[in-house]
Amino acid sequence: MFLKILAHPIFQNLNFHMPMIVDLSHPLVMLTGENGSGKSTLLHSISYALKGEQVDGFVYKLDRGGVKRGKVFLFDAEQHNPRMQLEFFADQPEMLEFLKSASHGQVMLAMFQQNFPALERGTTLLLDEPEMALSQSNQRRVLKMLQELVDQRGFRIICATHSPVLIGAPETYVINLDNHVNRNIPQDDFGVEGASTIQ
Repeated sequence: MFLKILAHPIFQNLNFHMPMIVDLSHPLVMLTGENGSGKSTLLHSISYALKGEQVDGFVYKLDRGGVKRGKVFLFDAEQHNPRMQLEFFADQPEMLEFLKSASHGQVMLAMFQQNFPALERGTTLLLDEPEMALSQSNQRRVLKMLQELVDQRGFRIICATHSPVLIGAPETYVINLDNHVNRNIPQDDFGVEGASTIQ
């Protein structure tokens, strides 16, 4: 499956060359790159394309390459933190108690163990920084769960991530947006890695 982006207001502002061709043929894809490189923008753009939605200034062609249309579920770990939306669980006292007492990382693990596997078979799961709040050992657990969703439930999974655990795994296909023309990253006056930026 390939997404060809012919025009995109944000990517053009980031100086990406158009058309931009994104290889989504692998069932477990990691989008990586510096802060501001366009990972979340690309993830949301993939969501629009898979759902067949038209968005102002975003012109694309999607070649499914034999991949059947299925449900698309976009999960942004920052915006969809259940601990910040307790009102949705008012009629589920056990879940409400768990959310009140569990850490952010424990809640995220519960999403991978219970909520995501309950999605329809063949779902395309789009995850924005799923490693947020997870230790490295739990990131490895999540990687195993993602692979199981692919193998056992026929999922296609695309993650925007900074996690070396997810990016470095041999079972993932990595698209590094830093390899493109975009240079919307911190300026030199932020200092170099490991050096103090305090004046």
